[in-house]
Amino acid sequence: MKICSLASGSKGNCLYLETGDTRVLIDAGLSLRETLLRMGEVGIDASSIHAVLVTHEHIDHIRSAGSFSRKFNVPVFASHLVHDKADTYFKKTQVTEFESGSVFNFREIQVDPVPITHDSCDPVGFVVESCEGRAASVTDLGIVTRLVTEKLRGCRFINLESNHDVDMLMNGPYPWALKQRIKSRHGHISNEESLELLHELAHEGLEALVMAHMSEVNNHPEHVVRTTRAFLSDQNICSPRIVIGDQYRASAVMEL
Repeated sequence: MKICSLASGSKGNCLYLETGDTRVLIDAGLSLRETLLRMGEVGIDASSIHAVLVTHEHIDHIRSAGSFSRKFNVPVFASHLVHDKADTYFKKTQVTEFESGSVFNFREIQVDPVPITHDSCDPVGFVVESCEGRAASVTDLGIVTRLVTEKLRGCRFINLESNHDVDMLMNGPYPWALKQRIKSRHGHISNEESLELLHELAHEGLEALVMAHMSEVNNHPEHVVRTTRAFLSDQNICSPRIVIGDQYRASAVMEL
């Protein structure tokens, strides 16, 4: 299994996942040019990608999904509601629709689109399973539901939202309405909520984490590092490699 966070944050999200003989992008929120540039920088052959999986229709997740699909003649997987909502981005694009909450198969992987509570038309996270195990990407969570917690158990890798520090958010420059939206069940989860979820998910097979979708205004890498260090020090079940997702550069390609 190979993973690379190509981008993570409000300006664009894109995760590379290779498991077995299947290589996919989860979201494509950068421009096509920037996506290809970052893939080239870390040695990922863009022409080897088999599909793009789309979590929801916000621009920082779909900006180049259609153009990538058309350039490399690969399918975009999106729910019917997301396809309909983002139709202008998917013109002349090969879109395969799925139903939120219903597992589907593609090549040799099984994909479980897990419903989440973000403020978009039909948002999901993805749990991808193959003979090499389970990997998941869950950002823009809103709240951590019992369903999300149960679906993420047993993963070798998780791309997990750690969006904001609560004190920075509440004392920061955003207008009150936006602060309330971020803290709501349709917004984003905080570092502390991410930490609570990690404690629920700890198991000896958890090998790597990307702490993702970090706010540039309401968070800081040091706060996220402190959160993840707290997770590691509070348990002796696992010792995963931890990467802080970056908005402006790709991570190293992790091989599990």
